Amino acid sequence: MLIVAAAAGALALTGCGGGTKNPKESGGSTGAQQPPADALKLPDLKGQKLQVIAVWTGPEGENFKKVLKEFEKRTGATVSYVPTQDAMLTYLGSKISGGTPPDVALLQQPGALKQAVANKWLKPLDADTQAQLDKNYSKGWKDIAAVDGTQYGVYYKAANKSLVWYNTKAFEDAGASEPKTWKDFLATAETISQSGVVPVSVGGSDGWTLTDWFENIYLSQAGPEKYDQLAKHEIKWTDPSVKDALTTMAQLFGKENYLVGGAKGAVGTAFPKSVENTFAGATPKGAMVFEGDFVAVNIAQAKAKLGTDAKVFPFPAVGDKSPVVTGGDVAVALKDTKAAKALMTFLASTDSAKISAGAGGFISPNKSVDLSAYPNDTLRNIAKALIGAGDDFRFDMSDQAPQSFGGTPGKGEWKILQDFVRNPKDIAGTQTKLETEAAAAYKN
Repeated sequence: MLIVAAAAGALALTGCGGGTKNPKESGGSTGAQQPPADALKLPDLKGQKLQVIAVWTGPEGENFKKVLKEFEKRTGATVSYVPTQDAMLTYLGSKISGGTPPDVALLQQPGALKQAVANKWLKPLDADTQAQLDKNYSKGWKDIAAVDGTQYGVYYKAANKSLVWYNTKAFEDAGASEPKTWKDFLATAETISQSGVVPVSVGGSDGWTLTDWFENIYLSQAGPEKYDQLAKHEIKWTDPSVKDALTTMAQLFGKENYLVGGAKGAVGTAFPKSVENTFAGATPKGAMVFEGDFVAVNIAQAKAKLGTDAKVFPFPAVGDKSPVVTGGDVAVALKDTKAAKALMTFLASTDSAKISAGAGGFISPNKSVDLSAYPNDTLRNIAKALIGAGDDFRFDMSDQAPQSFGGTPGKGEWKILQDFVRNPKDIAGTQTKLETEAAAAYKN
């Protein structure tokens, strides 16, 4: 997540892998060796069952299940993993009302965490988990998982959401180079378009990708102070700074020939497909795809090799600096049981983070994880920059918003920005819709 522009530009890229299995499978043995003597001590939970809910499927889901299998091996518990693509709070609400809440869930938005606390769904961290958190996490990561001074969550996974990945051959054939500024980015897009390749593949059917486009542009152009104000709805979405950011965004999305499939394709393509469009096969449909460090997993799935077929550069500077937008997944407990507490403690430890780091496509905000745990220089450089940034980062704006506005498919900001991509000339109308929805969600 918290990658510094210079570090991102200097990434030495190597490959990372990952297989795909049925994401609903769980249990079994990892075949891993016994943990070392200094490993985290966990209780005997033989015969106890836990359910964990998260959004990860495909290779991300498979990699997370390696962590859960290690927990099973060390404790004797049985853990079932259930991925959901529904809005997390909606899904959890249905489980709770049905009397079957999961033991642990991983939420994508700080706003969702706050709402879950307000609904009295979550349990505060126990002493053992808090001890691991204090040992392994900086204040910034603890603060965004706390409500009114009480710690409820552990940020397990981080994401740098300010990267543009590109097809090396498409750039070489077009004679294009990595752009540093937004103006250069548009010029590069035109150069690639002239070569006969569509410049940008967008996964806009997953509306969160469009919020990430907006947030990177807005942070770089309007600056961190305005960003914080808009994130808290202390300024309105009808503010001139929002108009400026949407106008900038329209410079790309207003050109049909710059988008794979045009506007219709941009809002009709899922995020994984947008990566496949850029890197699968001998002839790419698009030359570039914007998104976080997790794109590396999808590139591997497309049978492309990092550093050879695929490279990356920081999101171009719209204002004085390239933006640094971050995101992450926070683990929370919905049951006050010995097993749920033990899993939360495990997720706050380096033991679990090392497993995920080694699997690839993962960055941990856990500052105690040795960089050697990561499988390649790309991830090591991103992780080093993340930890080195300390508390100086800006969290994904839509993730800070109430879920009804910033995190629900087909509604709120996701839907409004999809409509904007279809009609990027309607900047004023888009601002009005965003403000109406935001005011209702924030209740101010």
